[in-house]
Amino acid sequence: MTFVKEIKIDYQAAIFDMDGLLLDTERVCQQAFRDACYSLSLPFLEDIYLGIIGRNAQGIEAVLTAGYGNKIAYDILREAWMDRYHPIVNHQAIPVKKGVVELLQWLKEKNIPMAVATSTPRDLAITKLKLSGILPYFEKLSTGCEVQYGKPHPEIFLLAAKRLQVSPEQCLAFEDSNNGVSAAVAANMQVYQIPDLVVPCARTVALGHRIVESLDIVHQQLVRHTSITKGNKY
Repeated sequence: MTFVKEIKIDYQAAIFDMDGLLLDTERVCQQAFRDACYSLSLPFLEDIYLGIIGRNAQGIEAVLTAGYGNKIAYDILREAWMDRYHPIVNHQAIPVKKGVVELLQWLKEKNIPMAVATSTPRDLAITKLKLSGILPYFEKLSTGCEVQYGKPHPEIFLLAAKRLQVSPEQCLAFEDSNNGVSAAVAANMQVYQIPDLVVPCARTVALGHRIVESLDIVHQQLVRHTSITKGNKY
């Protein structure tokens, strides 16, 4: 289902989440977690797992520790998980999601500065983007290891806007997760949600942002309704 506000869209910059939005990594990460659980004779609790999507390392630990309780030693689970995940994402190009390259190219042609705001640590984020061939589109990155508070707190989006030298209100933000959308809305950005593994919950839908199926739909809407403004920089 698509929820769209048919209004003129005014912006100076675009800020993108990475995993599940630009890159089809969430299923890889979920399968690695599932395999790690089974290797440790733990249940795979899908509802708990979906609650970590969009969060940084500290947030992930908090959610999993609370969800699994005394069933896990988190450090052991994380090691088993990353032992399965990192060999893939550090060495293989993860496919980009539908419409990504076309949208990035169009924004580049319009001279719109772009940044990535991802909960992934900086070095790994750069590796993923480089292997997938889309790193050159982005002028700046803000990453989970660079902020005190992870998504759903707005800090990571505010940092990205600051690095682009554009006021948050004049930034388009693109997210897949409910945690990420909450962060971008709290930063007062103009938000598109393109759901991946997580279906927007009622509380997220009530935030009033745009929800569409893919970034190629975003591209079509921006071509029709865009109004690129100047000024209002930091």
